[in-house]
Amino acid sequence: MQEEVQEAAGSYRTPDSVILRVALLSLAVNAGLIVAKLGLSVYSGSLALRADGIHSFVDVVASIALIAGVLLSSRKRRDFPYGLYKVENVVSVAIALLIFFTAFEIAAEAVTGDAVAMPYSGWVLLAVAAFIPVPYILGTYEVNVGQKYNSPSLIADGQQHRADVLSSSIVFFALLGQFFGIPLDRIAAVIVAVFIVRAGWGILKDSMRTLLDASVDYDTLNEIHTIILSDPMVSSIKRITGRNSGRYIFVEAMVEMAESDFEKAHRASERIEQDIRRQVPNVERVLIHYEPKKKTHLRYAVPLQDREGLISAHFGEAPYFAILDYDVEKNSIERQDIVANPFKDVEKRKGGQAAEMLLAQKIDVVLLHHSLAGRAAGYALEAAGVEMRMTPAATLAEVIDDLVGRHGEEGGASLR
Repeated sequence: MQEEVQEAAGSYRTPDSVILRVALLSLAVNAGLIVAKLGLSVYSGSLALRADGIHSFVDVVASIALIAGVLLSSRKRRDFPYGLYKVENVVSVAIALLIFFTAFEIAAEAVTGDAVAMPYSGWVLLAVAAFIPVPYILGTYEVNVGQKYNSPSLIADGQQHRADVLSSSIVFFALLGQFFGIPLDRIAAVIVAVFIVRAGWGILKDSMRTLLDASVDYDTLNEIHTIILSDPMVSSIKRITGRNSGRYIFVEAMVEMAESDFEKAHRASERIEQDIRRQVPNVERVLIHYEPKKKTHLRYAVPLQDREGLISAHFGEAPYFAILDYDVEKNSIERQDIVANPFKDVEKRKGGQAAEMLLAQKIDVVLLHHSLAGRAAGYALEAAGVEMRMTPAATLAEVIDDLVGRHGEEGGASLR
């Protein structure tokens, strides 16, 4: 109820607006850290604090790049029909490069920095210690929001901020060591630089995979695969691919439909697309290519008056049904069975119940003397996609001769 009131009041935010709001928060926090660190470095004369202030300035540049990436990725242009979503991944690559630059900056400071111990006031140490959790809290918040809305640039920015905890910690321990006359900053700075390079490599690798149209993760593809197969019209999936573009997913699948009717198959594909969009987050586009399943075998049903093979003029009242398994490619009858009709003497729905019995036998074609149009049996068979075909044959032997002999190829081709 509270959420409905908020939406009615106009407080509902789209994913882009949420990401932009978090990016602006990151920019404001980093700007505040720059002012505080540079101010303390001027007051105390600390080179380490000055370097950390410059490091925070790099974060500001990264936040500005993030904001630009979010604004550009949401734009629609005719000359970019698939959108500008990958701008976010380009931004992530830029942030990764900034992380590498930061690692080099720290390593260079460790090698060439002034190792002369300088006295510091205790409150400076407390102030620097207070800075340490700030980037971690901000980074964790960014990563959580980025994962919720699948924003690679926001995740990259958050991971960079969490890595900043290490650089802030090295500054604190360097100041603490100098406070007690122990030079610690060189060794610790090299260790921090290694961790920062590792974080930057992870961001760069993930972003480049998307820019090179790498597939979406296995779990997501498996979920989409399950959704498609769950549709009753789908017989099999011949191919399924998915790619990331920014925080969005594009899906393409080739499926075989159990339905040869184009209109029904089209409705099924639309239903599948809607199911995927509803169940898988951040799916921007779904394209389902479909084709009817190629029939290699057909199962025919023929109403019989007796077991000798005389064809019945009635469907529901026929005492028997012949079941013929026809091999389309070999043009031959593989199996022939005669089953009794247990519903021939019932008072109501004898035709409908006989149709249901044949559907349980997975019949493809029913051969008849008279049309079942407008009758319950006809509706049931038609709804299940069973073809009802008229035949002039008087006996089952003539039906088999018609299928295998003179018209075998024609009989099998209709449902290929």
